[in-house]
Amino acid sequence: IMALPSLRDKWAAFGWDTHEVDGHNIAELTRWMKTVPAGGGKPLAIIAHTIKGKGVSFMEDDNNWHYRIPKTEEVAEAKRQLGLT
Repeated sequence: IMALPSLRDKWAAFGWDTHEVDGHNIAELTRWMKTVPAGGGKPLAIIAHTIKGKGVSFMEDDNNWHYRIPKTEEVAEAKRQLGLT
């Protein structure tokens, strides 16, 4: 994993209107999407900060899950932790 310079500063340097939000907060994302001006003159970048595997204890912030396929029991446990069962 590489540390990235500020994405907000980078997009702003190209003239974009930039905003940062918690990518796991659906209400916050929805609020920003509703406030996007139609034809505001500038492109808009919404930078949604997220954590890989958020909400599943054994997957959260673990890069192995970019290529690893979960076993049947891991899928069941992930669903349980996410309240999908």
